Amino acid sequence: MNKNKPLSLVTDTPPVSQKRTVSRTGKTNGALRSREHLTPAEIETLVKAARKNRHGGRDSALVMVAFHHGLRVSELVNLRWEQIDFEGGALHVRRAKQGTPATHPMPGRELRALRPLKRGSQSPFVFVSERGAPLSPAAINRMLQRLGERCGFSFPLHAHMLRHACGYKLANQGTDTRTIQGYLGHKNIRHTVRYTELAPTRFKGLFD
Repeated sequence: MNKNKPLSLVTDTPPVSQKRTVSRTGKTNGALRSREHLTPAEIETLVKAARKNRHGGRDSALVMVAFHHGLRVSELVNLRWEQIDFEGGALHVRRAKQGTPATHPMPGRELRALRPLKRGSQSPFVFVSERGAPLSPAAINRMLQRLGERCGFSFPLHAHMLRHACGYKLANQGTDTRTIQGYLGHKNIRHTVRYTELAPTRFKGLFD
């Protein structure tokens, strides 16, 4: 062996196309979590638990809005009151990552949860801190992690799980892939197919 020749790490490094996100612990995100989405029942558990927070109205509404509209955390922190049509019951969704914007219907329960926040707000942003500044992604993730621990979830929670929960719910109820793509604002349908591929209803009736 040539001692002057530097050791090569090529054999230990996966090709660029195969690299995966790695946490500070050295493990991939997939290895740290048993799954990446929540069920509608688990979402409801979170909403109820969030109402007991110091800012219960805000936090419970945040969980509902993120889930109902499949919002990314960046879309949540940038959500403005001007995007919400209380009279028409609609949300004008602006997507990040060059996603397709859309107008979503808003359930009455969601509108009722948001009205008290609107009355007491002096900010153009919907979800704000005590100082009136938009909540940061880190603050939202910390809040969700604490909620998950309080609810006894055996896996750590993060904001993107609410978006995934929306996608899987739509797929599980038989929504076609193109509609899910438009609802979630995916620019490329490849990002949508993951939901329909894992939906349990995909093979329903095959052995009935």
